[in-house]
Amino acid sequence: MSVGEMLAATVPMARTLNLEFLETTAERAVVRMPDQSDFHNHVGGPHAGAMFTLAETASGAIVIAAFGDQMTRAVPLAVKAEIGYKKLAMGVVTATATLGRPIADVVAELDAGERPEFPVEIAIQRADGAVTGEMTVVWTLRPNA
Repeated sequence: MSVGEMLAATVPMARTLNLEFLETTAERAVVRMPDQSDFHNHVGGPHAGAMFTLAETASGAIVIAAFGDQMTRAVPLAVKAEIGYKKLAMGVVTATATLGRPIADVVAELDAGERPEFPVEIAIQRADGAVTGEMTVVWTLRPNA
């Protein structure tokens, strides 16, 4: 089962928004949200909450792809998130997530008994390529007790 299939099966909100997992690797996660009138805002584009969920889901996908081999000893948790809405989003939107720290550095902290934190940067784009939003989610790997 791919990371995208696993997230779609286990995260109800990803199914609710009909998110499509286009790429889920340790280097990059790309998730698309189709244009759906049920999730539009007052100007006819995707609601800010739907775009937040899209971006947060892309961040979770890259975290699982990058640190899936650590899940037996730690659980990934989002610590905080910040989003900026830059331009009007209309139609299909895509979120592309990248890790802000090398995987090896995060795992080394976990190996040292620490609770590492690391940022995931996400760009939200319209079909024409314009960046409509940018988000940073800080994640941690909480060691199992």
